[in-house]
This record gives sequence, structure tokens and C-alpha cells, in this order.
Amino acid sequence: MVAPGLRVLFCGINPGLYSGASGHHFARPGNRFWRALHEAGFTDRLLQPSEQEQLLASGIGVTNLVPRTTAAAAELTGEELRAGARRLRGLVATLAPQWLAVLGVTAYRSGFEERAAAIGPQPVTIGRTRVWLLPNPSGRNAHEQLPDLVRRFRELRSAIDASSPG
Repeated sequence: MVAPGLRVLFCGINPGLYSGASGHHFARPGNRFWRALHEAGFTDRLLQPSEQEQLLASGIGVTNLVPRTTAAAAELTGEELRAGARRLRGLVATLAPQWLAVLGVTAYRSGFEERAAAIGPQPVTIGRTRVWLLPNPSGRNAHEQLPDLVRRFRELRSAIDASSPG
């Protein structure tokens, strides 16, 4: 679910079993992506995963680092993550979104070989695309509670708004 010239391209790690079966990003009921997206002001209402195509009209896209469906992201190999990062760099270079937001610190560190990467804006760009790192919104990620996740999504939205022309 991508298009050229997006304001932001969100990139999950890979489809879980539920998302793989449904064909929708962040589809498992416990996943907090859609709620955080809405509560941070990216959408005017809480969208369901089946409504993901509506994001494109707002300049928002969604993709995955690795296309392979797994029960847990920990099943992915380092080579799969690095190959996914190479593929994602190519996609971003082609589509030129203003921002790339990667959701998953450990996967980002491994795939992009940036061992010290921390949540927030990254010091690297892909072409003119700026990179922001967010926590994985999976309900399995107990490190981030919903209010913290929403705050981090709001920080990204503020940066996007501040950098948008007009």
C-alpha cells in the first residue's frame, strides 16, 4: 500500500500470521498501530485494518521490511532483515516519501546495521527522505504502553507537519 510522494511511509517488520491471512497491515486485534495513528492525529477517525487503502488519500503509506509471514518477528534472520532494508531503501528512493517511519527498534538496528539507533529521528536519510524510528506497535511489545506509543507518533506527526511545504 504505497504510492509516490507520500508524506510518510510507515514500515512494519513483517506480517504476522493474522495479517498474512487477512492481507491487511497490523491486523491482529491487539496491535496498537491503528489506535496510535488515530490518537496522534494522522487520521480523523479510528480506521480498521480493512480500511488501510484510505490512508493513501492522506499521504500515508504502509509496507513491511520483510514480506515473509511469521508467528513472531524473532523468527526472521539477520540476512532477511538486511535484505529487507536494501529493498526498502530502493522503494524509498523510487517513491520519495518525505518521511520513512520504521516500526521496530531491534529490526531496524539489525536490518540497517545501525546498532546504536534509538527511537526518534535518525541521522541518516535515503535520498531526501528523512528517517524516524518508532517502537513496534504489536501488543506483544510490553515496553511501550499505548499512551507512550501515541506520544511518539505525535512527535513524528509534529516533525512531518513542521517539514511540510505550505
